[in-house]
Amino acid sequence: MGKKILMICGDYCEDYETMVPYQTLLAIGHTVHAVCPGKKAGDSIATAIHDFEGDQTYSEKRGHNFALNASFDDINASHYDALVIPGGRGPEYLRMNDAVIALVRHFFSTNKPVAAVCHGAQLLAGARVLEGRLCSAYPACRAEVELAGGRYADIPIDQAVTDGNLVTAPAWPAHPAWLSQFIALLGTRISH
Repeated sequence: MGKKILMICGDYCEDYETMVPYQTLLAIGHTVHAVCPGKKAGDSIATAIHDFEGDQTYSEKRGHNFALNASFDDINASHYDALVIPGGRGPEYLRMNDAVIALVRHFFSTNKPVAAVCHGAQLLAGARVLEGRLCSAYPACRAEVELAGGRYADIPIDQAVTDGNLVTAPAWPAHPAWLSQFIALLGTRISH
């Protein structure tokens, strides 16, 4: 039976890190509600494409419009089995929203599965849920993880790490590892 999963989005969340987990989780039978503070079902967020082109950091380009399918103001965290936090620019300002922080903390206080990728660690740090936790993130977010009391997992960009109910990865090249570990935490069985 499919799980009910909450995805907290914001303008300029990374395109792949929003669309790929959303579509993957839907394709294997889960319900995913993508929400954004200040927006309702049918509204869109603008995404950003972060690419690795040999520069000192990623490049950023305008992505797609991603349609939200639920209204933030209607969310009750207790109705969800798991949480997904995409990376990109969204987490840096979403972590300043008290309602978003309360949602994130709910999933940790109830030990429900949480998947965060790339800059999603900024939201975890802002929610103060990383104390003693092993957490991967985009390397530039190492400071946030460590200042929040977490242990930074310095892993290859295409890998992921699970610590209890938390699955994290450095960036979208880790989607196969990150999503497979999250799917395992959800207890989802995929038959061939």
